[in-house]
Amino acid sequence: MTQLAGPSRSPAREYGGAQQVNDPINVVLIGPPGSGKGTQAARICHRYQVSAISTGEVLRAAVKAGTPLGRQVQQVLASGVLVSDGLIIDLVRTRLAEPDAAGGFVLDGFPRTLAQAQALDCILEDRPLLVLLLVVPEAELERRLGARRICSTCKALYSTGTRYGSEAELCSRCGGMLIRRDDDNLGVIRTRLATYRETAQPIVRHYQSRSSLVAIDGMAGTGRVTRAMMAAIEDARVGSTARSKKSVTR
Repeated sequence: MTQLAGPSRSPAREYGGAQQVNDPINVVLIGPPGSGKGTQAARICHRYQVSAISTGEVLRAAVKAGTPLGRQVQQVLASGVLVSDGLIIDLVRTRLAEPDAAGGFVLDGFPRTLAQAQALDCILEDRPLLVLLLVVPEAELERRLGARRICSTCKALYSTGTRYGSEAELCSRCGGMLIRRDDDNLGVIRTRLATYRETAQPIVRHYQSRSSLVAIDGMAGTGRVTRAMMAAIEDARVGSTARSKKSVTR
């Protein structure tokens, strides 16, 4: 059983404002739908001033750029079939070669398969990588996703606090009606969670074998989860620096 990392109480590790760092911070976030990956990715990127990279962003950017890879993506998406491992890997390899990724990145949504995880190892070569796994019980995930609402006008996301909350609520930003997303009904939620279990387990085992994975208790409050992640990142940076110094002295 993987031990869950708790939030650090050290003032130096408290979540705070943006911080420029010299050592690249390369992070992969793994977690089921409803675990809060998007929120935590944004906080890590803001704190360490690194690039947020999601598969959705990579796909959209490739199509918009009209590159040969982008044209392949456009054809695949238009056909309605899933984007292959090979194509996603090529897109991520290209994205990670861009200058802004040299200073560090947070990957959200990649890798989704063991083949993608193995390809990422090859892409990064000897660059350090920390994998943060958000752990949340499925009953809680069902509650969170079932309580989620989206503004029909500005698309802002809200939680009603209850799975069967009223949808006759208004957006505090624009006054639009809050509605339930089509994929947030219980049947679809359970299918999504089952798919996550099936695909995530081989990836988690892969990174556990490489001692690069830290499990984070996603049941803590959002701020506590953030602090736990910051603590794990700082610990990884300290370990990476120590290994580099040891290598230099040999």
